[in-house]
Amino acid sequence: VQLQASGGGSVQAGGSLRLSCAGSGSIFSIMGWYRQAPGKQREFVTSITRGGRKNYAEFVKGRFTIFRDNAKNTMYLQMNSLKPEDTAVYLCYVDSDGWGPSSWGQGTQVTVSS
Repeated sequence: VQLQASGGGSVQAGGSLRLSCAGSGSIFSIMGWYRQAPGKQREFVTSITRGGRKNYAEFVKGRFTIFRDNAKNTMYLQMNSLKPEDTAVYLCYVDSDGWGPSSWGQGTQVTVSS
């Protein structure tokens, strides 16, 4: 399994970014994102099942939207109303069997300035 994340960058507070994560191989059951800020533990952000059921962490509800294109085996994360506390490395993952992340992408940096 190979996952290629892209789309990170630097924006000002209130701005938007779209991340993408393209996977090789079969269609994954669950895809999602974690993030890790300097000095902090990795935390769950959002996930989406193959059927389109979504799950969000409370701190991104109403601001972030996850969606996927199964034909392209690609997942996207639209991030709006970004805050400085959203600054982190965002890592995409796949969960093949419902027991948690089984493979990780390389991460993409998101930096939000105030």
